[in-house]
Amino acid sequence: MSLLSLAIWTPILFGVILLTLGRDEHANAVRWIALAGAVLSFFVTVPLIAGFDTSTSAMQFVEHVTWIERFNVHYHLGVDGLSVWFVLLTAFITVVVVISAWEVITERVNQYMGAFLILSGLMVGVFSALDGLLFYVFFEATLIPMYIIIGIWGGPRRVYAAFKFFLYTLLGSLLMLVALAYLYYKSGGSFDILSWHQLPLPLDVQMLLFGAFFLAFAVKVPMWPVHTWLPDAHVEAPTGGSVVLAAIMLKLGAYGFLRFSLPIVPDAARELDWLIISLSLIAVLYIGLVALVQQDMKKLVAYSSIAHMGFVTLGFFLFNELAVSGAIVQMIAHGFVSGAMFLCIGVLYDRVHSREIAAYGGVVNTMPKFAAFAVLFAMANCGLPGTAGFVGEWMVILGAVKVNFWIGLLAATTLIFGAAYTLWMVKRVYFGDVANDNVRALQDLNKREFFMLALLALAVLWMGVYPKPFTDVMHQSVVDLLKHVAVSKLN
Repeated sequence: MSLLSLAIWTPILFGVILLTLGRDEHANAVRWIALAGAVLSFFVTVPLIAGFDTSTSAMQFVEHVTWIERFNVHYHLGVDGLSVWFVLLTAFITVVVVISAWEVITERVNQYMGAFLILSGLMVGVFSALDGLLFYVFFEATLIPMYIIIGIWGGPRRVYAAFKFFLYTLLGSLLMLVALAYLYYKSGGSFDILSWHQLPLPLDVQMLLFGAFFLAFAVKVPMWPVHTWLPDAHVEAPTGGSVVLAAIMLKLGAYGFLRFSLPIVPDAARELDWLIISLSLIAVLYIGLVALVQQDMKKLVAYSSIAHMGFVTLGFFLFNELAVSGAIVQMIAHGFVSGAMFLCIGVLYDRVHSREIAAYGGVVNTMPKFAAFAVLFAMANCGLPGTAGFVGEWMVILGAVKVNFWIGLLAATTLIFGAAYTLWMVKRVYFGDVANDNVRALQDLNKREFFMLALLALAVLWMGVYPKPFTDVMHQSVVDLLKHVAVSKLN
């Protein structure tokens, strides 16, 4: 087994081992085994970056083994500059999620930890798969652990939220399966995604395929107007579920655009760029206004995620290097920042058992260490220079201005709306006088919580101050992708 297989199957193996243990009889041992599995899985992914060749856009760390010989299906893995950072991000966030649940989850601990580790391996599989059917299997399989996480450990309306999440994302993907089957027969019986990039497809076929891929990936991002499942899922999910949902699972849809929509049907992508740009700007503007009126902190950050992911899809369909690179950087940064925001809400919820903004006030007086972290992450969510939240958004805005000044101007309004709803929440939750006895009784971060938030704070500041390692890795892949998209398949 090479590195990518280890990155996929190590967390899945640890997850299966955890599921075999007694439900709550060995909870402490379960936690340590889960942490060992998560940390080991992360260290397995580090050589992917350490040994990555930034001078080429070719797939690296490739594995190619026949899986189902009769139908020419292969266990085909590989990463390039578009995907390698997401493998590391997935493994890193899994470590943080395991730490976050250490004292919070007291029932069915083995199932909770096992579900997250299995989910981590499946998501790495999505980012690594180079066989169309293998991609689809991983892509759909990620729904099962998250469905269970929301449905068992979620809030009062967890069953409704879990079903809505499952049905939206599953139904959105069914047309993609039809598109994969068409490409399989069109290519002479091959599921090789890279060979599909070279298929000479007429424009009418490309438009249909684009529509099938768009529905699957737009629901997953999620784009307006198929976004309504996300706030419900976030509000009802346990803290770890919200973190993984925002930090990683939303990226699966955006990654699908990069791996399927742009390179396989480039002419349709250029024909319909106005549609994606319009929907992305609506997400940036309208959803930003919706976030302004939220009273629940989780809902506010959930709508904030939709607005920030609108930046990602906008960047992809501007078709210039600055915007596409900025969109990928924004995906990684959003993984750090949104995950940290949900963890901060979880820290407060564990103490007060309320997510309502009105239930707090003056938290900085009783939890100064926590408030420092929370405000840092809030500033990153606003796009403050020097934090991860600034880099990608700024690159997309600059790329948008190069295409059309008015698109750039509309995109930039997200910085204003983002500052408005985030600072409004920060002011009411963290600053001012102590609002009530619940806040007065709060205790500051313990060592576990401090370590968890410190890891994310370092990531947010590192990426904000020195984004070069991220952009260098993706540069050549982005350049070659745009060259490929610029060449019409209709000639």
